[in-house]
Amino acid sequence: MATTTSERGAGKRRRWRDLPHRLDFRVAPYAFIAPFFVIFAAFSAYPLIYTFWVSLHRVELATMDKMEWLSLDNYTALWSDDRFWNALANTITIGVLSTVPQLLMAMGLAHLLNYRLRGSAFFRVAALTPYATSVGAAALVFTMLFERDFGMINWGLGLFGFDNIDWESEKWPAQIAISCMVIWRWTGYNALLYLAAMQAIPAERYEAAAIDGASRWQQFLRVTIPGIRPTIVFTIVLSTIGATQLFGEPLIFGQGVNGVTGGADNQYQTLGLLLYEEGWRNYQMGRAATVAWAMFLLLILLFVLHRVLRRVLSRRA
Repeated sequence: MATTTSERGAGKRRRWRDLPHRLDFRVAPYAFIAPFFVIFAAFSAYPLIYTFWVSLHRVELATMDKMEWLSLDNYTALWSDDRFWNALANTITIGVLSTVPQLLMAMGLAHLLNYRLRGSAFFRVAALTPYATSVGAAALVFTMLFERDFGMINWGLGLFGFDNIDWESEKWPAQIAISCMVIWRWTGYNALLYLAAMQAIPAERYEAAAIDGASRWQQFLRVTIPGIRPTIVFTIVLSTIGATQLFGEPLIFGQGVNGVTGGADNQYQTLGLLLYEEGWRNYQMGRAATVAWAMFLLLILLFVLHRVLRRVLSRRA
């Protein structure tokens, strides 16, 4: 009986000694990932939830502590607001005008950089320089380039007999000018993403294609494009999110009051500018939060459509 009691006591002490090890084995993984969830909850989840709560109220910027419950009235008002649909249409058109040429140019630039060139490191750094440039500085430079009377763009067009274009006041010229800013800033960044994906393609695939008699163009279409398809999808998603949140370029392009409204006739006002106008010019934080949630829901809708389209294409393949 005494022996049994001592064995039990020894086993109990052994369990207590092993407790830190067991806790370290079971709890440590959760402790390692806890900072991410704490930061995500504080800076992403809470603001998202609070923004939705604000969108259900009438809230003014000067009196954020006073909220008047409106339920979904802000959403119904936004649905019938012509400015919202105009901003949505402008966001889509500017997104298409900037994203499609940007990704095509990035793919061509990456294809050139993928070959062994002298000073290739210099060209790669140079391609990334526009991305590292301040949005404000780049937008100011492009604003001067597209100036109606003394801009270099109109000067160059004048050499071919074209009249001066009022890039800011007209809808399509303004959107093309803003798209050029976006293209200049993000083409190099996407090109380096494509370049990294191209360099991960095994060289044996190109050798096999060359043995089969494939030209450089055929190798690009049948080897390179399928090999970097996941990266292409990633850049499309990334560019879509960036186009939805476009703000700095059109704001500075307006050169003052017109920058907030996206021109005198809202001809290039994006959803980001509409959000800013409602919150920091009209002081209606409830409406601004509604626009923010509309942008968030739009991104979710685009993500769902992308997943559905991807499944349909994969089944057909």
